[in-house]
Amino acid sequence: MDDRSESAMRIADRERDGALDLLAAALAEGRLDVHEHGQRVRQALQARTGAELAALTADLPAPEPSARERDRKDLRDWLEEWRYWLGGAVIMSAVWGVNCFRKHELTYFWPLPPLGIWAAVLIAIAVWPRGEEKPRDEEKKNGS
Repeated sequence: MDDRSESAMRIADRERDGALDLLAAALAEGRLDVHEHGQRVRQALQARTGAELAALTADLPAPEPSARERDRKDLRDWLEEWRYWLGGAVIMSAVWGVNCFRKHELTYFWPLPPLGIWAAVLIAIAVWPRGEEKPRDEEKKNGS
């Protein structure tokens, strides 16, 4: 088995494009001047391994995720919560069903209140605006 490190592996265009995007963001933020940006871009285009590429961006912070990326992550997280809800519904319903089977009669479906409350919370999370992002958006509009 080959035990080459990730940094010695040859890079694909996708990794090179990501580094170029990071360099462009650093230029736009004023972290790099035009001359240094140009040098790093040329080196990135000539880079063949992950180590060569990493050296060009090691002193730059990771860019902030875009609003679209944050929204996608929030949606994935929210849908994951619904999967947890579904798992809880299956487990509670199974416990209720086993108890009904043991007693040989249908009883009140007790999982309904906790599942209903849990679902209401998940819906509220989707409907209510997030307070932490609204001021940031307003600051951008006001030019602050």
